[in-house]
Amino acid sequence: MSDLVLYVGNKNYSSWSLRPWLALKGCGVPFTDVVIPFDFPNGNPRFREISPTGRVPVLHHGAVPVWESLAIIEYAAELFPEAGLWPEDLVDRAVARSISMEMLAGFRALRGACPMNIRRPVGAIALPKGVMEDVARIETIWAQALAKSGGPFLFGRFTAADAMFAPVVNRLEIYALTQDPVSLAYMAAVKAHPAFLAWQTDALAETWIVPEDEA
Repeated sequence: MSDLVLYVGNKNYSSWSLRPWLALKGCGVPFTDVVIPFDFPNGNPRFREISPTGRVPVLHHGAVPVWESLAIIEYAAELFPEAGLWPEDLVDRAVARSISMEMLAGFRALRGACPMNIRRPVGAIALPKGVMEDVARIETIWAQALAKSGGPFLFGRFTAADAMFAPVVNRLEIYALTQDPVSLAYMAAVKAHPAFLAWQTDALAETWIVPEDEA
């Protein structure tokens, strides 16, 4: 059994948890996951017991805690360089990290209006200003990376960059935000990945409902 333990929130809703979980699972890094569900409106007091920020995800490596999605991925990449969490090519690796950071720091209109929700039926909603601008930028990122790599993933094979965009894949699908064939093909590849399917299976089995995330 791995001595890496990744604490995550509800798999149906927690986009922040999905990213490092999918990166590690998809690249073959051994770890154990522990789900601590959100307990709205007051939060879950267990988060404070395992995370210095009171939020998930957080990775425990023995006595060492590592928090924030991208930091967890970088830590795992250092522990397991053979896993190939990032592309081998220096330029590709720089681009992968840049777009991953852009994903974390940006696209606030899309994230605010369209929460990740694995079990939500596909259907459009009224969109506030800025959402489709976010979608256009995301699709530009995908198109440029896929044109260079040839696909099916952003850098050819599955990497942490694909994991970073996986919650957006869900959002673009369930809120019917794109009909672009390049985007749809990429989204299908991510959704068919065994690691994503494993997360989806767990998410669909959950019974917790978070009204704030039921757009």
